[in-house]
Amino acid sequence: MRIGVLGAGQLGRMLALAGYPLAKDFVFYDMSGSPSAGLGEVIIDRDGQYLDDFLSRVDRVTYEFEHLPVTIAEKLAEHTTVHPCPRALEVCQNREAEKTLFGRLGIPTPEWQVADSADTLKAAAEALGCPVVAKSITEGYDGKGQAVLKTPEEAETAWASIGHPRVIVEKFVNFRREVSIIAVRAEDGDVAFYPMAENTHHEGILRYSIAPAPGLEPHVQQDAEKYIKSLLNELNYVGVLTLELFETAEGLIANEMAPRVHNSGHWTIEGAMTSQFENHIRAVSGHALGNVQARGLSCMINIIGEHGDIERVLELPYTHVHLYNKSERPGRKLGHVNILADSYEELVWRVRNCVQFLPGSPEFKSTLTTEG
Repeated sequence: MRIGVLGAGQLGRMLALAGYPLAKDFVFYDMSGSPSAGLGEVIIDRDGQYLDDFLSRVDRVTYEFEHLPVTIAEKLAEHTTVHPCPRALEVCQNREAEKTLFGRLGIPTPEWQVADSADTLKAAAEALGCPVVAKSITEGYDGKGQAVLKTPEEAETAWASIGHPRVIVEKFVNFRREVSIIAVRAEDGDVAFYPMAENTHHEGILRYSIAPAPGLEPHVQQDAEKYIKSLLNELNYVGVLTLELFETAEGLIANEMAPRVHNSGHWTIEGAMTSQFENHIRAVSGHALGNVQARGLSCMINIIGEHGDIERVLELPYTHVHLYNKSERPGRKLGHVNILADSYEELVWRVRNCVQFLPGSPEFKSTLTTEG
């Protein structure tokens, strides 16, 4: 089977690496002009001239990045199978549509309003009560297009910094930690849920993911599974879906969804019986899903901006290094390291030992380090 992938970044690269043992071939369709997958066949098409050529080379289509024209996915879906469905792209590209869908399905969200000017942003901040987070309705990614307002008087500055015609304004959530759940749905409707991960962000970019999330009450995992399953079924979704959440004293609050394999699921490559990447390929190819149980305790460390001393990291007997074959640049995702351990105490020690060789990494902080 020849699988076409919209996008040609590191997620596409890891999808292909997981798909090759299943005898899949890959064709990447790149609209950025700077593909980094580094394998398979790549069609670079900034102007949309070669879509028919791409279509002729593939049996099924998926995507590794949600910020691509929905019209492209819809056009392809007229001629071949596209998983996940274009509607999932459409919803996640618009925060207002996404929050509206969450509300309709009974998935808790922060209180929110929409603003289309500095004045309406100020009014929303006053109505919701500061602090609030203002986010561009479209095009935001890795913390971009966002601003935190501590007072309504900051509205004009925030509006100018975001630079979008419409923003969603959310009441700030007093959360214990950020978590995510990754699920996969097969063509026959079978659904499997990975253990939830605890995520630590720095400057809007994910830096650490611990899985299974430590100290997680069983009902929290069950609530997350209920929420993401409702999304999977509503969208008639096929493939891997991620739901980012805040864990609060009152329960889970949904932040956003990502209709693709996700950075917070990279731990699954070594840390789960079947990785998110293999399960996505299984699902979009029409195969049975693989076992999603954790092999032990894992932590994923993102390598951002600079590689650091990879040779020293490779010398550590408990590390699994994944490099994306990218050149160094501030804020760029260059790779990740997966670490497994038999206890959370051992995991903390191993992560800290590894991070000393990754100078671009922030201090490792999590509920494991702040609560004992």
